[in-house]
Amino acid sequence: MIDFFENTGLESGDILHLTPRQVLEYCHQGAMLVDVREAYMNRFKMFDVPEVIYCPYSILEKSYQDLPPDRPLIFADAAGLQSREAVKFLQEKGMGQRVANLAGGLVEWERDGLPLIIDKNERLSGSCMCQLKPREK
Repeated sequence: MIDFFENTGLESGDILHLTPRQVLEYCHQGAMLVDVREAYMNRFKMFDVPEVIYCPYSILEKSYQDLPPDRPLIFADAAGLQSREAVKFLQEKGMGQRVANLAGGLVEWERDGLPLIIDKNERLSGSCMCQLKPREK
């Protein structure tokens, strides 16, 4: 596969980080967004892009071989931390040229006003993005 992400983004520590706007554009060009947030975290606010794969980080090691082998993949989470680890993991598995990280995750995506699907019934609580948990009913 030709390097889909050639000459773009910011490379740091051998990981390619893309801005939310770059990610949106790549998703419209055929890249797939892989949301590695746990299920309880991704039901409230979801990325509104053509194709999203939900693959929680906790099961990535067991399920990474189910990811499409012929598509560029952009990993995302709430703040860009676990998605970065997911990219590192996949690079170790030989997928380096076709994986990238959404810098800042959903926090930056929303700050930039990019498309979201919001289900207010799944709203989360917590004092910061690192401590989000389901709301108590």
